[in-house]
Amino acid sequence: MQGIKNIIFDLGGVLLDVNYQLTEAAFSQIGIEDYKSYFKQDYSAELFENLEKGTITPSSFYDEFRTLFGTTHSNEDIRHAWNAMLGNFIPDNMQILKNSTKNYKVYLFSNTNQIHYECFRDIYLKQFGNNDFDSHFIKAYYSQICGWRKPTPQSYTNLLEAEGLTASETLFIDDTEKNIIGANEAGLKTFHLKHPTLLSSLNI
Repeated sequence: MQGIKNIIFDLGGVLLDVNYQLTEAAFSQIGIEDYKSYFKQDYSAELFENLEKGTITPSSFYDEFRTLFGTTHSNEDIRHAWNAMLGNFIPDNMQILKNSTKNYKVYLFSNTNQIHYECFRDIYLKQFGNNDFDSHFIKAYYSQICGWRKPTPQSYTNLLEAEGLTASETLFIDDTEKNIIGANEAGLKTFHLKHPTLLSSLNI
C-alpha cells in the first residue's frame, strides 16, 4: 500500500456477494435456457450493456428482453430472476471498507443497472437498517448513472479526472480480471480479489 492515497472499490463480488449461477438457474426455471449466452461475469450482450450504461430504461429492457428471448413473462418474473444473483453485503469486507476511510480517499465504481441498484439498496436497508451505503465513499460511481462502464481504460480515466486523482496513487479493487486489466492500462494500481479471499488479505 506504499504510495497509495486513494482506493476505488468495486461492488459486486467485493462488497456484495454475487452468485451468477442463481440468476441462470432462476431464468431456467421459467423456461429461459440460453440466458448465459447473453450475460455472465465477464461478458454482457448489447441489451445488458445498454442497461448498465443507462441508455435504456428498465421498462425498455423488459420489453427488449421479451423480444430477445421470445418470452411473454411479466416484468416481475424477469426482475425476480435478474435480481436472484444478488446476495448480502459481506460483513468482513464492509468492515475493511469502513476502516479504509480513515487513511484513504475512498470511492466506488460499479458496473450495475437501475434494477439491481434498487434491489441492493433494499438488501442494505434490511441488513443494516439504514440507507447510507453511499456515505462510505467520497463518491459512488454507478455505470447507469455516470454512463462509464468498465473495463474501458477511459472509464477509469474519467473517474480520475472527475475527482482530481493521480493514477499511480490510486488502488482499484475488483473481482473480474478484465476490469483489472483495463484499470492497469489506465495506470492504476490494482488488486484482483478472487472468491473466497477477503479484503483483510490486503492489510488496508
